[in-house]
Amino acid sequence: MTTESAADQSAHNDTRFFGQPRALAHLFGVEMWERFSFYGMQGILLIYLYFSVTRGGLGIPEAVAGGIVGAYGGSVYLSTILGAWLADRLFGSERVLFGSAVVIVAGHLSLALLPGLLGVGVGLVLIALGSGGLKANATSVVGTLYSAEDPRRDAGFSLFYLGINLGAFFGPILTGLLQSTAGFHWGFGLAAVGMTAGLIQYSFGRRGLPDSAREVPNPLPRGRYPLVAVLAVAALALIAVLVLTGVVRADNLATIVIIAALAASVAYFAVILSSSRITPVERSRVWAFLPLFVTSVAFWSLYQQQFTVLTVYSDKRLDRTLFGWEMPVSWVQSINPVFIIVLSGVFAALWTRMGKRQPATPLKFALSAIVMGGAFLLFLPFAGGGPNSTPLLAIVGILFVFTVAELLLSPIGLSAATKLAPARFQTQMVALFFLSVSLGTAISGWLVRFYDPTNEVPYFTILGLIAVAVGVGLGISAKPVLKLMKGVR
Repeated sequence: MTTESAADQSAHNDTRFFGQPRALAHLFGVEMWERFSFYGMQGILLIYLYFSVTRGGLGIPEAVAGGIVGAYGGSVYLSTILGAWLADRLFGSERVLFGSAVVIVAGHLSLALLPGLLGVGVGLVLIALGSGGLKANATSVVGTLYSAEDPRRDAGFSLFYLGINLGAFFGPILTGLLQSTAGFHWGFGLAAVGMTAGLIQYSFGRRGLPDSAREVPNPLPRGRYPLVAVLAVAALALIAVLVLTGVVRADNLATIVIIAALAASVAYFAVILSSSRITPVERSRVWAFLPLFVTSVAFWSLYQQQFTVLTVYSDKRLDRTLFGWEMPVSWVQSINPVFIIVLSGVFAALWTRMGKRQPATPLKFALSAIVMGGAFLLFLPFAGGGPNSTPLLAIVGILFVFTVAELLLSPIGLSAATKLAPARFQTQMVALFFLSVSLGTAISGWLVRFYDPTNEVPYFTILGLIAVAVGVGLGISAKPVLKLMKGVR
């Protein structure tokens, strides 16, 4: 039987941050600034890639640029595997979180200061690695603030999600404004400043976290350190060879990330399920996570098109004129965070008020996929229009539906990953949830090639109906899935 430390007991009983543990404020802050820099940069990344050189961009074809953005987004979540492994086997979640924040700062500085494709390559690789490490471990550390039976858990994750979206709201607005007035590199520079602020803030607040946030759940034996070092060097060498020989190219990055994320997901499920260190109850819960994983992939493959297809749509089809002034393309990406900020508190209060009467996790996931599919079907009345033919209010309404779908799945998925995780695979189960985001995000970039502005009906209809079908299928299977969850809802 494990005895809680005094610091852990204090965190579990604390209610000083809107009824939640005060330590949540530190994680709320670093994630807010990380999302400010992440979405601020991503808000102008696609147009930087495909805008002509005369407009300050790199002049890359739109389909290739969309694939790069999708691959980058998928790589962010794919790299949560590395961050989770480092936390579970070597350093603990809190230390990996801090180191990842340092790497992210370096990535944004590279994108802001290095010219052309060199800055894009170095910057995106560092940001992807750092963001992946931070995301998996910030979520895991949030989980350490609550006991397994704490009814505040879902509400706490919803508040944490509010911090994410405060940053996601202000990032695209401010970087987009700088990009449109001073140039792309000024926008990227502001993202670097934001992440630096987050790193400084967290440096002061990290001491207040519970001791369990620094524990290494499954320490790697010292004798295996040399083997790990050799494998790491070999992996880097293989990647370098694939790039230099042209196997990995800008136009196939999304496909490569899809294959890598799919392989990693299969391997992760296999490793966890076959482990002799988990109990039969824990193994059953991991099996229950599988249909949630599939539904999450379907959801994110549509949702993440905000940064690919919807960016192109906003640039070429959307009427962005406000009182005679044309707002920057990136500002469309701040609409969703506004709704998140407004509705996350509503959802948190709703789940708290309903308590044990709230829908179980599988039903929340099923509803999310159905609503997300419905959001894509809402594009159909505007299909086939010309430039500036789609009213801004229509996109606002569609993104409201995106938000409802997101709040039914994303914070709930983070919470479910920590609740269903075996004791020895806590952070790595969170990484598995992020692998579903990785796979869906990379698919969203791959799908750009099928988007034809002159024939949009098949695109939005087929993808919307697939998502609805996935949601209906999970809804029908909710009872068997709950049985596998062994008491977890």
